[in-house]
Amino acid sequence: MMTKLSLRWCLIVSLLSVRVLWAQEAWPQFRGPWGNGLATVSGESQIRGLPIRWSETENVKWKTAIPHKGWSTPVVLDGQVWLTTATTDGHDFFAICVDAETGEIRFNERLFHADNPEPLGNPVNCYASPSPVVEPGRVYISFGSYGTACLDTKTFKTLWTRTDLPCRHYRGPGSSPILFENLLVLTMDGVDVQYLVALDKATGQTVWKTDRTANWDDLDEDGKPRDEGDLRKAYATPLVVDVNGTKQMLTVGARAVYGYDPADGRELWKVQNPGFSGAASPVYGQGLAYMVTGFGKTELLAIRPDGRGDVTDTHVAWRTGNQVPQTPSPVVVGDLFFMINDTGTVTCLEAATGQQVWRQRIRGNFAASLLYADGHIYCFSQEGRSTVFNAAREYQALSTNILDAGCMASAAVWGKSLILRTKEHLYRIEAAQQ
Repeated sequence: MMTKLSLRWCLIVSLLSVRVLWAQEAWPQFRGPWGNGLATVSGESQIRGLPIRWSETENVKWKTAIPHKGWSTPVVLDGQVWLTTATTDGHDFFAICVDAETGEIRFNERLFHADNPEPLGNPVNCYASPSPVVEPGRVYISFGSYGTACLDTKTFKTLWTRTDLPCRHYRGPGSSPILFENLLVLTMDGVDVQYLVALDKATGQTVWKTDRTANWDDLDEDGKPRDEGDLRKAYATPLVVDVNGTKQMLTVGARAVYGYDPADGRELWKVQNPGFSGAASPVYGQGLAYMVTGFGKTELLAIRPDGRGDVTDTHVAWRTGNQVPQTPSPVVVGDLFFMINDTGTVTCLEAATGQQVWRQRIRGNFAASLLYADGHIYCFSQEGRSTVFNAAREYQALSTNILDAGCMASAAVWGKSLILRTKEHLYRIEAAQQ
């Protein structure tokens, strides 16, 4: 007869097995299960078997054309791939669900309409850049101030929407929503207002709202932005991490980077800086928060996240402005930090000290964030050329792979497959079984 103790251990093993399986078969948010670009199950346990070579004629399980335009990263759960798209004029906004096994489009519906969308004013962004976030039974879709919705993933019915969260995105929305416990957190760093807001994920009602507290010095005598708001913009997605047993949300704004309490939105600390329009999302490792300041004076800051208040002069462990990305997010793998800048310079640093280990130039321009999987780093260029190299102390390229169009969206992982979104198509890339 099974004892209570043995039954308890069986339940624990069962729960752990479900968690491992879920992590292997899910890519629920921008940058994966942990929000940091690591295709790992837990700790050092890696998802193995991902392809390192592909082309239009090699290792493509399916290829599906995606209508309109969108840079949002695909998210995957329960055999569904969710992504967003919008008309190029910004009038109509769509959610799309693709069958992960076959590539067939199961759902493609307009969620929102805008009569007078803000002109983008640049060739880089689009109106569907924020990535969805998905959990069992629910997917959350956001287009910033143009609308946020919660959909039932089985019936495809819309459960709630919000269209009353103000923000002049100006260059287009960019920050992706994240989930924390019962909250859906949205980032609104615009021309006119800069704030984070947490919604009850069941109802869509506002739970907390926190305004940015950066020291603005770009205002005229009437208190209005001098440069039409570029100096007040940011596009980065927050990251929730564990700091000495306490949850903390790292987030990049214009003119400052912050640590918040994700439960109530309380600002814990900030580091002032001259950057703006930051797009690279934070990563965490070695007890440090790695945060990129954005355009202007672009720097990578390694911050000790245990401070309180303005810690600009006390908690920056190291910093560098050398070949730092403005758009692609980096990764931390063990004691190494990897980043690629927008024009293709890859740098490997000592994560604890910032000391350079190596630097290498690869072909292409880059917006998609780095992906780490099975000992390898994946880089996806805007021109369709992807490079895979070893995540090691010496640079060793493993492959160069070319598709018909390039990636603005970051990669997703589903089992042993890469889910890649190019400017025109969605691909499932998987190595042929031997």
